[in-house]
Amino acid sequence: MKVIIVGGVAGGATAAARLRRLDEQAQIIIFERSRYISYANCGLPYYVGGVIEDKNDLTLQTPDSLWRRFRIDVRVHHEVTAVDTDSKTVTVRELDSGGSFTENYDRLILATGAKPAMPKMEGVGLANVFSLRTVEDTLRIREFVENRQPKSAVIAGGGYIGIEMAENLRRLGMDVTIVQRPNQLMAPLDADMAALVHSKMRSQGVKLKFGSSVIGFEQDAEKVSTLLKDECPLISDMVILAIGITPDTSLAKEAGLELGIKGSIIVDEKMQTSAQDVYAVGDAVQVKHYVTGEDALISLAGPANKQGRIAADNICGIESTYKGSMGSSIIKLFDMTIATTGINERTAAASGIEVEKIVLSPASHAAYYPGGKTMVMKVLCDKNTQKLLGAQIIGYDGVDKRIDVLATAIHCGMTGPELKELDLAYAPPFSSAKDPVNMAGFVFENVFDGLVKHFHFDDVAKLPRDGSVTLLDARTDAEYKRGHAEGFMNIPVDDLRERLDEVPTGKPVYVMCQSGLRSYIACRILSQNGYDCYNFSGGYSFYSAVFHDVLASKETYPCGMEKI
Repeated sequence: MKVIIVGGVAGGATAAARLRRLDEQAQIIIFERSRYISYANCGLPYYVGGVIEDKNDLTLQTPDSLWRRFRIDVRVHHEVTAVDTDSKTVTVRELDSGGSFTENYDRLILATGAKPAMPKMEGVGLANVFSLRTVEDTLRIREFVENRQPKSAVIAGGGYIGIEMAENLRRLGMDVTIVQRPNQLMAPLDADMAALVHSKMRSQGVKLKFGSSVIGFEQDAEKVSTLLKDECPLISDMVILAIGITPDTSLAKEAGLELGIKGSIIVDEKMQTSAQDVYAVGDAVQVKHYVTGEDALISLAGPANKQGRIAADNICGIESTYKGSMGSSIIKLFDMTIATTGINERTAAASGIEVEKIVLSPASHAAYYPGGKTMVMKVLCDKNTQKLLGAQIIGYDGVDKRIDVLATAIHCGMTGPELKELDLAYAPPFSSAKDPVNMAGFVFENVFDGLVKHFHFDDVAKLPRDGSVTLLDARTDAEYKRGHAEGFMNIPVDDLRERLDEVPTGKPVYVMCQSGLRSYIACRILSQNGYDCYNFSGGYSFYSAVFHDVLASKETYPCGMEKI
């Protein structure tokens, strides 16, 4: 059996290694357009920033290492230019010599990945305007940084690559501005959680310019002007285009394969395309979202590796299926960790799912053990079935552990209240006896059992300030004086029982504290004394972060005085 693989990064390299482990006699050829295979896309920004010092550390395998261990024929700088599914051949151009040849196959795997979204606008090809997808891209940026010593950069786009590049360019001492049309960074996050990311960015000196449309670039000597629609240009020494990626599927399209969202390749659960004996894996394919069951594009290394293994299994006669992806992801931002899994509120609304959401701010480990840090967790459930839908966590220590537990719970179809039943490892340096995941389960249990009702950030501004409701802050007097939401009176929770006469009866009571715990206790006191009570989910610390981010995002500056 002869198997040709087009593309040798995550999905392609994984498929090749799995094929060899299953079939020692198969002839396996990888054609890779770049000069590198099996490289770590996620590590590329950290080479630019000098965190990863040796460029060789970016590649997990080389053509020589794959040949020595697996006898896989890897041909780099070879571009497959056409696929003929009838004759079962591919046309290949050898980029060094310029010559072309055809190669036949018994099975074909397309692992062409995705490419940076390159908008059709003036100046995209300028010398000081870069995109980042391959090792070669990284080397060009690193060389530019070392030789030209730029002092400022504009990053167009606030997704994963944009954020990681911002951190690494700031690490090099550059003045960095992220500009984009959406009003938040990191689309997988809901707007309230993204506010915490914005706060961290601003605290590290990264400037955020939202609601702006980039329409082109102009270069004048050593400077680049990022042109904005109806706004003054942003002038910098370099520009990074991180607007997003699109499936790289021109080969599949020309071969007549069935295509889906944004031109992605449609595959079945065995990763087989619409053509016989042709498989596709990785960022180029359309998958099913594990939570919603809807078609989706999820460009992550984990799913790509799994899909490569599944394609290889089926080629070798082993029944193997891909169940879909939840989009679990995690990213480092300076000393902060941001992680998501499943769906967010926007996706749920688009899918017609009614959501119950909670926000809590637990410590990473036992409070009495030194070094514990607070994390903010937002967890979503289906309001009708109580099944878990998604989670977003932002914090420091222990974020990765909790998001993986929640991803596992979602995969297993657990409900929100069932999180309380998980038997999770505990020792003071690592967790609390009531782990943050268990705490989320307790909160969901209270909500669904009717012991507590929540209100959220978007509700606060809508609450009447005319005396028809009572707004109560249950923190200490000192905390209250340092800052509080408009219109909230202060009665510390420890004094509440003795001061109930200060809380008018017959009116709803909306209660807030620092993290949500004391306000929950206050609500239990009030509810059992006949009050209709609502607890603010997330606490004042969360409210304050989102509120101040909203204010910062609305700031405008006269032309020539932008914060850049």
